[in-house]
Amino acid sequence: MNFQRGKKHEELEVNLVPLIDVLLVIIIFLVVSATFSRVTELQINLPTADAENPKDKPLVINVGIDESGHYVINNKDVSDASVPGIADALRKAVGDGKDPTIIISADAKSSHQSVVNVMEASRQAGYSQITFATQARSGS
Repeated sequence: MNFQRGKKHEELEVNLVPLIDVLLVIIIFLVVSATFSRVTELQINLPTADAENPKDKPLVINVGIDESGHYVINNKDVSDASVPGIADALRKAVGDGKDPTIIISADAKSSHQSVVNVMEASRQAGYSQITFATQARSGS
């Protein structure tokens, strides 16, 4: 029934552009948020080994340096504070041991030169593994 004569009705059409935009956004969201499971995984049997405790502990030589530049090696005073004297004291402390670790415990106010002297004496004695003892700051 056409009650309005002479008026043409506009044809109804569905605009697909906004629908496609919304669908593309949904697809992108699903692809980004989807978790992918691994279909193929490599089965690995790791080798096993029985570890033994080391038979001899590594040789550690403690070198102490106080504020005045006085040297102590393994709680024994070093009378000769020169580099060759420190090297001789290190060799005596190592004895027949091999590849010792030299731990330098220097006072915070000791001179830089006294630490370098111990490092140079270690090099002259043929010992290359040197480390420094530190302590954590109180209140940190």
